[in-house]
Amino acid sequence: MRIAFIGQKGIPVRFGGVERHAENLAVRLAAAGNEVIVYTRPNYTDPGLREYRGIELVSLSSIVTKHLDAISHTFRACIDVLRRDVDIIHFHSIGPSSLIWLVKLLKPNTPIVATFHAQCYQHKKWGAPARGYLRFAEAVCCNLADRVIVVSKNLHKYATKKYGRVFHYIPNGANFDRIEATDKIEAWGLYTKNYLLTVSRLVEHKGIHHLVEAFKRLETDKKLVIVGDGAFTDDYVKRLKALARGDDRIIFTGNQTGETLGQLFSNAYLFVQPSESEGLSISLLEAMAVGLPVLTSDVPENREAIGNDGLTFRSRSIVDLTKKIKELLENGDLAATNGRANSRRVDEFYNWDKIVFEVINLYDELLFEQTARKRFARFRFVGRFISLLF
Repeated sequence: MRIAFIGQKGIPVRFGGVERHAENLAVRLAAAGNEVIVYTRPNYTDPGLREYRGIELVSLSSIVTKHLDAISHTFRACIDVLRRDVDIIHFHSIGPSSLIWLVKLLKPNTPIVATFHAQCYQHKKWGAPARGYLRFAEAVCCNLADRVIVVSKNLHKYATKKYGRVFHYIPNGANFDRIEATDKIEAWGLYTKNYLLTVSRLVEHKGIHHLVEAFKRLETDKKLVIVGDGAFTDDYVKRLKALARGDDRIIFTGNQTGETLGQLFSNAYLFVQPSESEGLSISLLEAMAVGLPVLTSDVPENREAIGNDGLTFRSRSIVDLTKKIKELLENGDLAATNGRANSRRVDEFYNWDKIVFEVINLYDELLFEQTARKRFARFRFVGRFISLLF
């Protein structure tokens, strides 16, 4: 099969859950013998990079502003894909999926799959007009794509009830291997189990400000490491750093990838996910994959990821978050037990090899249906022609 990915910023991943999802899926699709095209943005992926791990990269420029970056790039990708011989077009995220109608209009015989990652209009970085557009985009995605994948059971329930069609639950996955080395993180004064970790874009709905406030109330020698950077949210990043000022235990590393990110995950004492809303967090799954204890806000998608026995605090409650971190700092056995359970849960429910198998099956079913429709269309035409003669 030849598959085109539209909507992601690019690969190889630098930051972003959608980008990490797209890279993991594309790499495995290519390894399974498929030809995969991934559209990239020059402000994310080096435009000179044309191939990555068997994947063809197509760099198209965009209007690099908060509101126009994604949609302008998606528009160019939709026009470019018209000239390409592809079997499947796969849109990622609801914002880019707002242009599915354009591909349907101009390339009607190519089936479209869309992945519904999150209800992006819930994110606080967007104003009222943008939230309205994202709601429209969700409706386009859920009504016009030939197949819609949802990454969480909560999204599946929501979408099925609202749009009344069949949605396909295929979750995000995780594939981090544990790394014992600490040479990449020692410059920050970090070593095994002397820090708490959160990995996230620095945007308000991720709730990092709640974590900073809670951590400042704790009497501990451990550090708090915040990995990630803003996404057109410079004011929020400044707010976070102002909030952390005066506490040299709090470390901002910026975006990290590769070996450094692997060491940060592998050597932390505890991973904290304080988000106010989520899709299905890949950074949370990756922390679980390496056997980290995790403490999450009790929003439905986080609870789904960690299971009924996972460790949560009341979303937005700094008091409860402080209390729960303190309990885990004082109870190493509880933390270790939770970490082992997390690793087993990822292997059972969020294994990328299983996920890719399900996606390929979905593609195959869609292509078979398309072929059958064309065949029956010919029969119907022959039937109408014969009826004219007799």
